Amino acid sequence: MIGRVLGAKVSASIGQSIVVENRGGAATLIGAENVAKSPPDGYSMLLATSTTLAINPHLYKTLPYDPLKDFIPVTLVARIPMVLVVHPALPAKNARELIALAKQKPDQLTYATQGLGSPADMAMLLFAESAGIKAIAVPYKGGAPGMIDLLAGNVTMMFDNGTAAYVKSGKLRALMQTGEKRAPSAPEIPTAVELGFKNCVFYPWQGVVVPAKTPPEIVARLQTEFRKALQSPDVRDRITFDGAEVIAGSSAEFGEYIKSEFNRFGKIIRATGAQPQ
Repeated sequence: MIGRVLGAKVSASIGQSIVVENRGGAATLIGAENVAKSPPDGYSMLLATSTTLAINPHLYKTLPYDPLKDFIPVTLVARIPMVLVVHPALPAKNARELIALAKQKPDQLTYATQGLGSPADMAMLLFAESAGIKAIAVPYKGGAPGMIDLLAGNVTMMFDNGTAAYVKSGKLRALMQTGEKRAPSAPEIPTAVELGFKNCVFYPWQGVVVPAKTPPEIVARLQTEFRKALQSPDVRDRITFDGAEVIAGSSAEFGEYIKSEFNRFGKIIRATGAQPQ
């Protein structure tokens, strides 16, 4: 969604079409490799995620790209907390009750995930370790199939960042979100910090990067255009609908952020005992 909203806005500004191409699969490895190996001419960009640049390097023994060397940061676009949602039929009205239920029924609760290293998987890994519970991962090829099964009651719970409409309609119950502060768009959802789980603070993020060796003047032009698009009210309103925080920082700031997140998730993943695949 963010890629399409930004692509349309920047296209109108530069007078040139931006084609948003979904290259799903392998925890973003396929799309990232494609851009990493593209000509460094500004015509191939990647809407990279925290999974792509900060998490995957610690979960896979080999990667088809180097997250710190094969890309030049353009701008950090946004970060958004994950929300823990359950089917309303589940007898758990809040996170504490869910934890109690999980301890009563160890290994019986299930959660939808898009696979190893995905935001949903990482958020549940942090939550389960902090709360001292276990849950069975049910992998899906994407967030949408997992959400469909959750809405049908076929899985117990899910961490996601596009749940606002379902929660407001009563189709899902929100128990917790992983931001440091309550989101202005959903002030009724408590944070992990409030519940005593400081280690559960987790913001999946998205940012624009281009292949290494892309000329500085091209990087600067793209940065200007994307930051201008992110400052427009219509784009900000669309992106922040589900609680996202628009960042729109500089290339240098994004580069430092990538490095800090790379180091942070390395420590987190090692602490949880997750083994590289």
